[in-house]
Amino acid sequence: MSKTEIVVVGAGIAGLTSAAILSKLGLSVTLIESHTQSGGCAGTFKRKKYIFDVGATQVAGLEDGGIHSKIFNFLDIPIPEASILNPACIVDLNDGSQPIPIWYEKNEWIKEREKQFPGSSQFWQLCNLIHKSNWTFANNNPVLPIKNFWDLSQLLKALVPANLITGILLKSTIFDLLRICGLSKDARLIKFLNLQLKLYSQEDVYKTAALYGSTVLQICQQPHGLWHLKESMQVLSDSLEDSLKKTGVNIVFGHKVNSIKFDNVKKTWKVCVSSKKENLDYYADDIVYTPPPQSLLKHIEESLDVDHIYKNRIQNLPDPSGAVVFYSALKKEHIKLISSNHYQFVTNELDPLFVSISEEGDGRAPKGEITLIASLFTKTNAWFNLDKNEYVKKKSEYLQKISIALENQFDIASENWLHKELATPLGFERWTNRPNGIVGGLGQNPDIFGLFGLSSRTPFQGLWLCGDSIYPGEGTAGVSQSALMVARQILASKGINDFSL
Repeated sequence: MSKTEIVVVGAGIAGLTSAAILSKLGLSVTLIESHTQSGGCAGTFKRKKYIFDVGATQVAGLEDGGIHSKIFNFLDIPIPEASILNPACIVDLNDGSQPIPIWYEKNEWIKEREKQFPGSSQFWQLCNLIHKSNWTFANNNPVLPIKNFWDLSQLLKALVPANLITGILLKSTIFDLLRICGLSKDARLIKFLNLQLKLYSQEDVYKTAALYGSTVLQICQQPHGLWHLKESMQVLSDSLEDSLKKTGVNIVFGHKVNSIKFDNVKKTWKVCVSSKKENLDYYADDIVYTPPPQSLLKHIEESLDVDHIYKNRIQNLPDPSGAVVFYSALKKEHIKLISSNHYQFVTNELDPLFVSISEEGDGRAPKGEITLIASLFTKTNAWFNLDKNEYVKKKSEYLQKISIALENQFDIASENWLHKELATPLGFERWTNRPNGIVGGLGQNPDIFGLFGLSSRTPFQGLWLCGDSIYPGEGTAGVSQSALMVARQILASKGINDFSL
């Protein structure tokens, strides 16, 4: 038995960041991770001489004033070395027109989108106005959704006059903005927006909340931008882990959480964990729970049976997507000249593919070679309802189809692959322990965005949610914002109300 002030469940970016902030401020923290390494969906794995990013391959928030930059400065640890992506991505609609580079420089992007989507300037200007309002609001550290007076006070302090104007769009979608601007029938623009929004919101133009979609559509440009990390995505986790070691956090790898119960006798939370060698119990005043909220159905089953309303809320959350990911390597000379690390393109037989390509000296492949990762969204039940033979056959078919699509797109001869393998939702479930291998957070439609989202406060005092289902938006920047928010809430519950980065 071990007693600590806070137990953090999960050593992905959300868990590492919340643990680092709370321990930096003097709280006793234990971090429990079922895997043998940190990082979760933003971690890496190695195959022979290649290093592959598991899921996330690009980072937002490393610029001055960005969430990662602010957190790393607060923790007094070096910001990982990275280069700005310019263009952030090249989108090929495969409709016979020129691919669309998404430039970092604002003026270049304005010129590009006017060339690619004539007559759309009013829509982009409207998105930009909403984005500026949202960004000011987000930088003022609001707490959403509101669950008590302190949350409300933080929301009111964060509001600026522009938010009161854009607030009328709270229940609107990106398609509503297109309709306002007379672009509801611009099929090519809608096709492009659908590809981009799916990456960030898991929804299309018809379902993505206007206030959320307007912000993510501007994230690639100055003064923000997307970044390519040197030495792989794992450096984010490694840096945060270094901070935890400096502040004496007890990091427990290779231990799976079996149950979380409130001990009515000790008036504290009990976390039961196990490994192949042992069973352990941890007691804590507060639990920061970073797995998907759907995992609560097995971890706090007894508590949920008492609160049927909350149990129904969790059970009725929209089904997140899974992913099929193709990990490969080849010599740089065997792929056509590329002008971006990231591509998104439409295929004939598959859903759109998002491609990440390593660059010379970034630690992912030997000199003269590259790693190439291609991913697409999939419904998880399409993989878990198969017998072994059906699964092996379907996986082989996807590997072949993705290989052919990439060979056609990048002029790769089939015999030149140095490495190829495929991960499905089953593999992601084994790697991350996320139920059914789901990726990303909740789809950001108007019914679950902002004020209407899932709160980090649960009905159970001392049990907090954190991660990509809480703060709007997936990716390491979103989960870091979630970690900051829950840290502030926990500190406020302990009487520390003036903490900010």
